[in-house]
Amino acid sequence: MNKVATWAAASCGLASVALISAPALGAGFALKEQSSSALGNAFAGATAEAGDISYMFFNPAGLTRHSGNQATAAISYIAPKSEPQDMQGSTIAGLPITGGDGGDDIGKDAPVPAFYAMFSVNERLKLGLGVNAPFGLETDYADGWVGRYHGLNSELKTININPNIAYRLTDGFSVGAGFQAQYAEASLSQAVDFGSIGAAAVGANPLLAGAFPVAPTPTQQDGKAKLEGDDWGYGFNLGIMLEPFESTRFGLAYRSEVSHELDGDIDFDADNSGVAATLRGLTGRFVDSDVKASLTTPESISAGFYHELTPKWAVMGEVQWTMWESFDELRIRFENPAEGDSVTEENWNNAVFGAIGVTYRPNSQWAFRAGAAYDESPIPDSTRTPRIPGNDRQWLAIGAHWLPMAGVALDAGYTHIFVDEADVDLSATDTGNTFRGNLSGSYDASIDIVSLQATVSF
Repeated sequence: MNKVATWAAASCGLASVALISAPALGAGFALKEQSSSALGNAFAGATAEAGDISYMFFNPAGLTRHSGNQATAAISYIAPKSEPQDMQGSTIAGLPITGGDGGDDIGKDAPVPAFYAMFSVNERLKLGLGVNAPFGLETDYADGWVGRYHGLNSELKTININPNIAYRLTDGFSVGAGFQAQYAEASLSQAVDFGSIGAAAVGANPLLAGAFPVAPTPTQQDGKAKLEGDDWGYGFNLGIMLEPFESTRFGLAYRSEVSHELDGDIDFDADNSGVAATLRGLTGRFVDSDVKASLTTPESISAGFYHELTPKWAVMGEVQWTMWESFDELRIRFENPAEGDSVTEENWNNAVFGAIGVTYRPNSQWAFRAGAAYDESPIPDSTRTPRIPGNDRQWLAIGAHWLPMAGVALDAGYTHIFVDEADVDLSATDTGNTFRGNLSGSYDASIDIVSLQATVSF
């Protein structure tokens, strides 16, 4: 990315990271919590088990294992805990930035709903519909925290409408495919250090000093910028399921990337001393305007197995590769001609998710699940920011399945996720950070998830 060494560096760059603001709930910014039943096994075997129709999110081919017409509703309550610690900041000139660590918990609890329906055309052909929120989270810092020029609030919401079709080609082989219509809505904010920007302007041209009503002073004349944008994007998903034996099946699934061109606007709040207003008059920058930004959600490939050891015991496993390498940069384009493009290099890595699980069925009405997983973070240490303070995580999960009456199934799951400590070490000389400043610190994080689901057959 070209270094933004201009007065507007802080404000121009603020859009780039948070348009896909980092969820602390899955590696990168993905949400895996799309099925209460699959959650109970930590999503082990999700592409192969096809335990109910909610598994169509992971592999549409699994719909062929179900009969009749069904509807499933799930809700997962996700409670992340992310505490910034020992945060220290300074301007590019080395002046300390005062403020707290950002709060005891910058993560926001959120319910994540999912809905599924299936219509059986015949024994071999099934039609399905999934409505999910596959990406998103909100992080929120106290206004006066030491890293306020790097970010305050970041929020991403998505809705993915996913019709699917599945067909059983032979008794042991099924295929499935789906279409994705994905809506993304993002908002973010950060403080703007108009004092440092104004001081840099006066340093470059001392004759400008008389243009300001007061002397620009770094960190003392803060303003604020907020960006909002939304868009629809489209993609597809594919899946196959192989059942060599009645007790064993394998699944393979692909979900495409979805490209968004977010349209929105950026609003600037000036400081009370008139420094921002003067900069606006001198340069034409810091003016409310429309913006566009590119956002691509990553493609993924998943493979899993499910095997019944006995009629009561089953084991399963899952591996997922997510191609985060497509997230190499974010470019913000401003309608205001005084603002050049803002480009932020991310250079994320591809990441692997792996899980193993076990299910015990004591009788036809009950089943109990457990699982463990490792979720690799795609975020390089060098590009980790306060908006995306994620790191590798380890999952432990349990769940239960109950059939209280014919045609009704209830599922519940609980997961605790241990997140490795994440360090942030950003320099004001890094691309785009000229007026955001230096920032260092760490994050202590964990996540709890409770999920409930009901399925009705009719």
